[in-house]
Amino acid sequence: MRKHWIFLGLCISLLLLRVEEAPANLAADGAAQIPAETNYVALTFDDGPRRGTTDRLLEGLKERGASATFFLVGEEAERYPELVRRMQAEGHQVGNHTWSHVRLEGASTAVIQEEVGKTEELLETLLGGSGYWLRPPYGLITPGTEKLVRVPMVKWSVDPRDWENKNTDKVVQAILKHVKPNSIILLHDIYDTSVDAALKVVDTLEAQGYCFVTVEELLCLNGVTPEAGELYRTGTGTT
Repeated sequence: MRKHWIFLGLCISLLLLRVEEAPANLAADGAAQIPAETNYVALTFDDGPRRGTTDRLLEGLKERGASATFFLVGEEAERYPELVRRMQAEGHQVGNHTWSHVRLEGASTAVIQEEVGKTEELLETLLGGSGYWLRPPYGLITPGTEKLVRVPMVKWSVDPRDWENKNTDKVVQAILKHVKPNSIILLHDIYDTSVDAALKVVDTLEAQGYCFVTVEELLCLNGVTPEAGELYRTGTGTT
């Protein structure tokens, strides 16, 4: 019960913060007005960090006041610790994408524990804290092994397959076609085309009244208390 109330208090604080940051319209008298209804959405990025793309993405998100969630491959995070620290410092959520991007579906208990645990240890060393949320590579994990995961897991509801076509305009179109309030969007910050697409999507959707938040904030804003071992696909829950 105490945990529930702590989480509820955090949600209220985040909601007030995001209302203040939500896209504003300028009234005739010059006063900023928050739209009657703000639509929240989460941008997520896998497989990074990578110098030259992730840093450019972070700069673009900062300019636009948009938050995102980064699921990091451990061996890449070890290579670019300054980018990992910058993510946290600029208000983004940092998550775990295993150490070497190994497929957890069909993996043994030992492999799952090693791949997830090693990255968790690195993030704790770099950033402090603990309990970094997990995105299993390919969004899959061996059925029955969820109990090994002591943090919430995150999948997605919008997948533009940016890794496949590497075409900025096609990626943008695919996202805008399928996005809706509480969507979790999958992208990869290791491709220049994906970075360009992400920033175009932010510009377009912010103009429509959307606000970009982290996955944790998105669940929080919907009153969802995240549970260890559960796989979340949208901001409203697991389905």
